[in-house]
Amino acid sequence: MDFRVNHSAKMRRFPRPEDGLRAMAERAPHAEALVASWIEWARPTGLRIYALRRRVATAAVFALTFWLFVHITFGANGMVVYREKRAEQKELEKQIEQLHQENGRYGQRIQALKSDQSAIEKEAREQLHYARPGEYVYINPVAQNPAPAANHSAKK
Repeated sequence: MDFRVNHSAKMRRFPRPEDGLRAMAERAPHAEALVASWIEWARPTGLRIYALRRRVATAAVFALTFWLFVHITFGANGMVVYREKRAEQKELEKQIEQLHQENGRYGQRIQALKSDQSAIEKEAREQLHYARPGEYVYINPVAQNPAPAANHSAKK
């Protein structure tokens, strides 16, 4: 085997064009011997791989299955994201329902202010501080903020 490798190292890869077809034919046995040595070197590896083909195939299927599981669970549109979006959808549906109820209450209040005299009077008394003759309106004094200290020793 050393002879072939050493001999092939001395051999040029391609003959010169001026050498012609005869030079190529003369070197054909050497090229065949080189290819035969490569085959002898690669054959045990190929046979081992062929013998382990079921294990290799099983490992490949397992790796593919594991990758698909991870992708389906944690991917951009996976189950984790789906559950988050589903919870967000339920929360938004609750908010929509609350807003519909609030909108209904406002609609009833607007309708009452358009037609019901007692509702109009109640709003006038609360917001504008109106009173009937002989009534007194009591207003709570607004709490004033205490003045800041003269020296600023507390702030550093």
